[in-house]
Amino acid sequence: MLCDNYILSNRSRWTFYFSKVFNLILQSAKKIKKQIKQNIKHIDKAQAKMNARHEYSILIVLQGMDAAGKDSMVKHILSGVNPSSFNVVSFKQPTAEELNHDYLWRVNRELPPRGHIGVFNRSYYEDVLISRVHPQIILNDNLPNIHSLTDIDDHFFENRYKDIRNYEEYLTRNGYVILKFFLHISKDEQKRRFMARIQTPTKNWKLSSSDIKERHYWNKYQSVYEKAINATATEKNPWYVIPSDDKWYSRLIVSDILTKRLEKLPLAYPTMSPDQEKELNLAKQLLQDEDKY
Repeated sequence: MLCDNYILSNRSRWTFYFSKVFNLILQSAKKIKKQIKQNIKHIDKAQAKMNARHEYSILIVLQGMDAAGKDSMVKHILSGVNPSSFNVVSFKQPTAEELNHDYLWRVNRELPPRGHIGVFNRSYYEDVLISRVHPQIILNDNLPNIHSLTDIDDHFFENRYKDIRNYEEYLTRNGYVILKFFLHISKDEQKRRFMARIQTPTKNWKLSSSDIKERHYWNKYQSVYEKAINATATEKNPWYVIPSDDKWYSRLIVSDILTKRLEKLPLAYPTMSPDQEKELNLAKQLLQDEDKY
């Protein structure tokens, strides 16, 4: 199974310098796209059953450097999902209201309801990623005993990793299936995609000056990703590190993982009780009687 090749739990450790951004692909693009279409059909059918029972929810966490393919991942592997039971949230810079609460407060508000699939395109992990690369951000959080950059040390982030592990364990006990994906691209591939955005007028809007500035912190970002992934990958809520220099292959991997995880859930349409069957029969009779008048 593809998913078995990319999973990281607390029994394994991920190292950025030894991880793949590209896999030797023995399948044609046409075959890969065909497999993705098959996975989309399975996802759609499973989501319909999940929505009918309202017991489980799927939370997909997408993380990656700029231009890693997060937006197109959502577009291409979740195109068949019923939009009424699906939502995508991207956590940007906190608002004034959000800063008046703990950093997970705004996350709770955006969790998908039971029976739904939700995607966090960038997530609560930003609070241990960009905030670790630029710790001055945390000074705006109005936290007790955090008054200067020297207060934001390794111990501070170890506590945040613990918060996240506990939070995800809590969600899992309450019916959330959390799938965490790091779309892993190379610095050269990011540069190629940035250049494509510059050279293609219809993609100009996707690039901002801040994207280029953040490239200067590339090695720092890889380091904080490595720390965060290793600290929060657990047996129940592992991380999947997806080689993403080839977009279509990364889409195949993610759609395969989602499909296989949905297949493990005890999903089925609800069975009708005797009273409910009587109501259905009554409704049927009333509809048939309409033809008599």
